[in-house]
Amino acid sequence: MIEEPQESSTELERSPAVRRGIYLLPNLLTTAALFAGFYGIVAAMNTQYQSAAVAIFVAMVLDGLDGRVARLTHTESEFGVQYDSLSDMVSFGLAPALIMYEWALRGMATLGWVPAKLGWLAAFAYAACAALRLARFNAQKASADKRYFVGLPSPSAAAVMMGLVWVGHDMGAHGPQLMWLAFVLTIGTAALMVSNVLYASFKDFHPRERIPFIAAAAIVLAFVLASLDPPKVLFGGFLIYALSGLVLALLRRRRKAARAARQGELRDED
Repeated sequence: MIEEPQESSTELERSPAVRRGIYLLPNLLTTAALFAGFYGIVAAMNTQYQSAAVAIFVAMVLDGLDGRVARLTHTESEFGVQYDSLSDMVSFGLAPALIMYEWALRGMATLGWVPAKLGWLAAFAYAACAALRLARFNAQKASADKRYFVGLPSPSAAAVMMGLVWVGHDMGAHGPQLMWLAFVLTIGTAALMVSNVLYASFKDFHPRERIPFIAAAAIVLAFVLASLDPPKVLFGGFLIYALSGLVLALLRRRRKAARAARQGELRDED
């Protein structure tokens, strides 16, 4: 009988130790963002639509903090990246789709079975496109240009959706009254998430760098406007951001066509 050699105590001491556990602070913020998204769904089920919309904006703030806290405290990990992605799917994918369906798209059932199906299919399309957007972002994260996002980021898409819910509630409008606007907005944001339209990421901004005085004044003005009427300012701001990608894409296409036309004229002159 041949005995297998056993590792000595010195060999066990030399072997690399397996790290167990997770970093608390960034993952705690991610859990809080996940809780806010889940709370938004529960609030919508209880017809508390304003609370549901605000919960998604709270999730956005927490989602922006967890990554920055992880980088500042040097507690980044692959677990945190994957956990954050799953949290985003709930808070900015499923939650906005379900909240919008409960608030407005469900009312399309009163128009017949075809509009009824279009309502829940629009909500599903938004959730599916958010999942595709997050999967593409994770797959292209290493090679993507840090200055731009490819497609509308899911938190911004969720902000546009929930901004409409918040503004509608603030103005006293019921969801069924705005169901066609909600339908178009849901399909539009879903399409922008999976598009190839480029959006500024603002990741090249560093807190330690100096900024122009006019930029500091603009930031202060933005906070003042947001405090005066948060629903309209937030909805308008994120809607402008969502449309900015399309506008810049059209401008780039026009400049490219103009350059091609000038080159053609130069060749004709030669």
